[in-house]
Amino acid sequence: MIDVISYLPAKRKATSSGWISFNGPCCVHNNESQDRRSRGGLRQQEDDWSYHCFNCGFTASFTIGRPVSYKARKFLEWIGVDSVDIERLNLESLKRKSLLDLTAERNTIKHVDVNFEEKELPEGVELLDSDSVPHQYYIDYLEARGIRLEYPFLVDKKPGVRNRIVVPYTYKNRIVGHTSRYLDNRMPKFINDQQPGYVFGYDLQKPHWTSAVVTEGIFDALSIGGLAVMHDTISPQQIALLKQLKRKIIVVPDQDRAGLGIIDVAIENRFAVSMPEWPDDVKDVNDAVVKYGIVDTLMQIHNNAETSKIKIEMFKKRLQRKINE
Repeated sequence: MIDVISYLPAKRKATSSGWISFNGPCCVHNNESQDRRSRGGLRQQEDDWSYHCFNCGFTASFTIGRPVSYKARKFLEWIGVDSVDIERLNLESLKRKSLLDLTAERNTIKHVDVNFEEKELPEGVELLDSDSVPHQYYIDYLEARGIRLEYPFLVDKKPGVRNRIVVPYTYKNRIVGHTSRYLDNRMPKFINDQQPGYVFGYDLQKPHWTSAVVTEGIFDALSIGGLAVMHDTISPQQIALLKQLKRKIIVVPDQDRAGLGIIDVAIENRFAVSMPEWPDDVKDVNDAVVKYGIVDTLMQIHNNAETSKIKIEMFKKRLQRKINE
């Protein structure tokens, strides 16, 4: 296999979420000026990798067991990988596919195959730069919400009428959609490009983690490294995706009427539910992070996680009383 990272420029920056940013090699091949602001982003997970340029919009990805695509070939060529090594990678990947097929035939455990279509990000955006003065407006907003800047947020290249923060959706290191959060006071605040069954934050979960916290909103998930269903319920496709994590699922409903539906789904699927006794001004996980900090919020969530159906129903009744007051 090719160690893609070893071919990247020496001047690069790794984030805690797994992305590596560097000057994209693709821009000069796509009628753009040479990237000098580290707008190329690569994420690698074992032998699979995904690349996205937040300047010219070029994307490429590789998954073991699949042929090396045209875009993946071009990207590898641009970073200096020899054509012979690319072809060797292609052959090795196809051999691995045969082995994977044989393994799947022998596997008697039912597994739901979940795939999402790769998508393009909106035009006119660039990677959020913590050192950029024009980006300070967006940085202040995220920091005020207790959200760290490691995630590859995008913002408008030129200030407009409705300035926005774009949050890319990834699944298995591929861009599969996005959320645009507009920062003015008009509605809608969010515009989502979400495929059915998608759960935000899936790629952020670590293999050694024994639990996963599921929230309703995307900023709730971003503030604690959790998952977001981005609805007031959890769809059957999302349930299948969550169960494939093979760890304890802790659902934290918003403390409003919308949270009632998520509680019912959690009970039905034997997920844990956590409803810390937060004050009235704390409506969701992100509010809690702003008030208590990340560590204290996570401790409260885990300490109040309950799997007993009777006790969860008591949580639900308590929430209903709170809503009706």
